[in-house]
Order: sequence, then C-alpha cells, then structure tokens
Amino acid sequence: MIDLHTHTTESDGTYSPQALVEAAVAAGLEALAITDHDALSGYDEALPSAQRLGLNLVCGIELSTKLDGHTVHLLAYFLNGPPSLAFTDWLTHMQESRRDRNRRLALRLQDLGLDVTLEEVEAVGRRMTGRPHFAQVMLRKGYVRNLQAAFDDYLDESAKGYVDRREPELMEAVERVVEGGGVASIAHPVRIGGRPRDAMHALMGELKERGMQAIEVYHSDHGPAEVELFGSIARNLGLKETGGSDFHGDVKPSIKLGTGPGHLRIPRSVLDQLRET
Repeated sequence: MIDLHTHTTESDGTYSPQALVEAAVAAGLEALAITDHDALSGYDEALPSAQRLGLNLVCGIELSTKLDGHTVHLLAYFLNGPPSLAFTDWLTHMQESRRDRNRRLALRLQDLGLDVTLEEVEAVGRRMTGRPHFAQVMLRKGYVRNLQAAFDDYLDESAKGYVDRREPELMEAVERVVEGGGVASIAHPVRIGGRPRDAMHALMGELKERGMQAIEVYHSDHGPAEVELFGSIARNLGLKETGGSDFHGDVKPSIKLGTGPGHLRIPRSVLDQLRET
C-alpha cells in the first residue's frame, strides 16, 4: 500500500515531515509522496528520516493553478532526481505571489471587522501560510464555529472575504513541470466541476497534448463512480494513474494515511507504472 498525496507543516498539514514519515511507517506504507502546496521543503526535511527508516519517499508537490478563472490543483512528481533550477526559480515566484495574497487577505478580513493580522497567521503557517491558517486563527478567535465555516463564510472563491491570487494557468504549469523533469498529474479531478464526461475527457486530452502524463484516479473524494470515470479516461488517453489520501493530519481527522476515509487501498504497482513514464 502506498500514498502519493500528503501534506506536512511545510504547507497546511499538522504533521511535521519527520512525524509524517514515522506515521507512514507505522501504517505499513511501502512508499509515500509528500506533496505540499507550492513547496518542496517538506520532502527535503523528511528525506533523512525516510532513509533511516527504509521508507520509499517520493519527491512531490501540489501546485495551485488557474483554469477558466478557478483554482485547479496539479500534482507533480520528480521520480528521477530533483527538479531543474528553472523549475525551482519559477516556484519561488509562485511563493511570492502567495505572500502577496496573504497580505491583501488580512487587510480584507480587517475591513470586514475581523481582528486578524498577518503576523499571527504566519505564526501558525510559517513559510507557507495559506487560507487554512487564516481559518485556524479565525476559529481560535471565535469568528467562526468551525474550519469549514471559515471557508464558507469568508475564504472560498465565492465568499465575501475571498482575495484572488495570481496563479499560473493550468496549461503553463503542466509545461513547467514536464520541462523541470517531473511527471504531471491532475489532482482530485472530481473537484473540476460542471463538466460532463465528454467535456472532462476533452480537457484531459488537451492537457495530455501539453505534456500531462497522469490523472489522480484514486482520492479520498472519489467514490466508485469517480474511480471508474477517471480510470476510464486515463486508459482511453494512455495516461498513467496516481492516487493518494490527501492526508492533512488533525485538520482533516477522517482522512487517514493510505486509506483516506476508509476505502482507499492504492497498490505499489501504481508507483511502479508511474516510474515507467
């Protein structure tokens, strides 16, 4: 059993990189990919522990991109060595865009009457502060009843406190990953809403033409119907399959490493086939 979609405290998870490796070993995982949002530092920090404990650790990342004006996540796996210098330079610019959005988001929430400062949010999120960290501060201060309400009322794209972020277009991000030596896989495609089967197939075909090599078929949000749909699209287009729990730790307590909400069992063969890409 493997898990190719997890997060640490280097983005919006609650387990440190070392703690995540230890939890993966305790759960009996053969391989683990750390895919922090827009950051590779979690993998770098976890690698010594993984080598010491004999865990196959995969270098990954989850990139925030735009498609038709909406955020879409793209997974990237670097299976044959670290990403290119050009890719890491591009990633630095993305991280600067995140910091700029955070500054504007703090001001927007203050305009709405919430005493939330960037400094206290960064104390929670550290280098990769994002909206989940704003939600944690809002919950602690009693502005919302739970973390989901923070997003529903203030932070989601349709909410009153939302502040847009400059994110690369999805097609560009796919090209950047491939040029940087990585394997690109669309993340939890079920979240790309509003598209019937044929339109989803056409979108994945267009992404393949840009260099995308895989689809995340197995995910905690995917039931049997979604697994069948995205597995069928992958087979029809000659794309590889990826899969993972999207583990975040305590902020998503129902999502367990390797098994998600209980139905995931991703075999080692998924990673083996991905390495053949």
